[in-house]
Amino acid sequence: MIFITAKFRVLPEHADQWPEISREFTEATRAEPGCLWFDWSRSLDDSAEYVLVEAFRDEDAGAAHVTSAHFKAAQQTLPQYLAQTPRIVNTTVPQDDWSLLGEMAVDSD
Repeated sequence: MIFITAKFRVLPEHADQWPEISREFTEATRAEPGCLWFDWSRSLDDSAEYVLVEAFRDEDAGAAHVTSAHFKAAQQTLPQYLAQTPRIVNTTVPQDDWSLLGEMAVDSD
């Protein structure tokens, strides 16, 4: 799978509205057949920073994402709300879901 983490620094005056601002893009991406997940979190240290964790089934799914109409629309509409260019880590990993963190295993009995 393609695993991506991106940090979005939103202009402070738009930070609280970012979930709504990005909602259409988020929902359309989550509906893509090759999208495994597309999850936003807000930084605990910087309320203007959002972290996006996303995964796509394979290279074809990743290519479909970046060539989709909703991705192109996001490229046009979202930057006006950002304080800087998002930072990204993008890699391919040989799995298709989350692994368990064995060092913090929880006994479910």
